[in-house]
Amino acid sequence: MRMLALLSLLIGVSLPLWALAEPGIPAFSVQTNAEGQQEYTLTLQILLLMTGLTLLPAALMTMTSFLRIVIVLSILRQALGTMQTPSNQVLIGLALFMTLFIMAPIFDKINENAIEPYLNEQLNVMQAIEAGSGPMRQFMMQQTREDDLAMFAEMANVKLDEPDSVPFRVLIPSFITSELKTAFQIGFLLFIPFLIIDLVVASLLMSMGMMMLSPMIISMPFKLMLFVLIDGWALIMGTLANSFVVPGGV
Repeated sequence: MRMLALLSLLIGVSLPLWALAEPGIPAFSVQTNAEGQQEYTLTLQILLLMTGLTLLPAALMTMTSFLRIVIVLSILRQALGTMQTPSNQVLIGLALFMTLFIMAPIFDKINENAIEPYLNEQLNVMQAIEAGSGPMRQFMMQQTREDDLAMFAEMANVKLDEPDSVPFRVLIPSFITSELKTAFQIGFLLFIPFLIIDLVVASLLMSMGMMMLSPMIISMPFKLMLFVLIDGWALIMGTLANSFVVPGGV
């Protein structure tokens, strides 16, 4: 129940606050017509909730650390030259659980400031979304570059007076742009040592006249051996986790 409420608040920060109803409205309204038959009507609150659930994948990818992690892991797989190993399902699952690990302090704050008061009927939906959007806004602002934020703010004619006043329609695309830039920078640094191995192997094969033999066949075992010897997975996971500025620590 709390996880569903947390995901709903994640969607709610990007939705208009006026579009949500007060808590306590029943899911269905029952009316009896003139013939004595009952008619069931779905309330606007449930309709908006079901519509918001369809946006959960987009919110997960664009408002959390998921985007940077999955791109870096995809570039790493390509640098190793292992084709579809690990598979896409494994990479997405790893990125998802790494996201839950990194975002845990943020989710705890949202639960404390918004979900618990809402479930205890101390806040209505609009107040809960306003309280829950604060930690998410702080997290996204700390990962967003100033030049990216200024670019989207200029296009939207929004003044950047205070960080808390930046609307999510400006903050979200700025955050995505910064995350893409950071992910490709990390991926570039990961690619260099494996690229050097490929170049050395290709040069040796050319010098021996073995031009018909693919360098990938020879270089892949050396790249895998290097990656295992330096404990590459632990280094990658630790670097990705420490690359995020998370209030309260990871």
